[in-house]
Amino acid sequence: MIEVTNASKVFRSRRGGAPVNAVVDANLTAQRGEFVAIVGESGSGKSTLARMLLGLIPATSGSITINGINVDQMNAAQRKDYRRTVQAVLQDPSGSLNPRKTVGRTIGEIVRLHSIARGRDEVHAKVLEALELVGLSPAEPFIHRFPQELSGGQRQRVLIARAIVLNPQIIVADEAVSALDASVKAGVLRLMNGLTERLGVGYVFITHDLPVVKKVADRVYVMKDGAIVESGPTRQIFDDPQHPYTQSLLASELVLESVL
Repeated sequence: MIEVTNASKVFRSRRGGAPVNAVVDANLTAQRGEFVAIVGESGSGKSTLARMLLGLIPATSGSITINGINVDQMNAAQRKDYRRTVQAVLQDPSGSLNPRKTVGRTIGEIVRLHSIARGRDEVHAKVLEALELVGLSPAEPFIHRFPQELSGGQRQRVLIARAIVLNPQIIVADEAVSALDASVKAGVLRLMNGLTERLGVGYVFITHDLPVVKKVADRVYVMKDGAIVESGPTRQIFDDPQHPYTQSLLASELVLESVL
């Protein structure tokens, strides 16, 4: 389980400007097999909180723990294990994949780095298995392709394959489907749900796409100006929102749907 307890992140200017409170006293839990969504407008602090969950930036105050271990106080061995336990799938697959590396090399390097398999044949088999799991089948032809030879949906599936090859407990997905068109987005979401059923992986899903959240999330956290202003089961948030900001978000979505 990931547990966030009163975690804040303050960015301070080197030139003496006013500090920016990007995340303010956030409390959140996420565990294996659960689909947790963090929603809010741009600038609400969602992505900063995601980077904190991934251990990429430390909390200014409060704590983030994984199975009781503080992320900011891990030793080298614990941090390496954390990298396997909590993986990331980001918005831009083109920017997350090296255009000079084939799909097989991209995933294979992760397998070797974390000693998931040894020897060329074992690594090759592990890469094929991950690609099959994300629906890139038959997998063999995809191993030799470069990112620019794939569609946007296929590149996103490669990112998911790179994440799940380590058998993580939780994947932090930051706007992971926002750049995809509707049909491709639906396919990737079905894949993510299927991986929860097959592998037990959980998600922290950062997005502004409320229809997606309503369809796939178990629990929702609503962020505004760095603070979590409301949280609860998905049905409760959508059917009976309590905070004025949550109410305005849902009302805006309804107006947009009626216009479209």
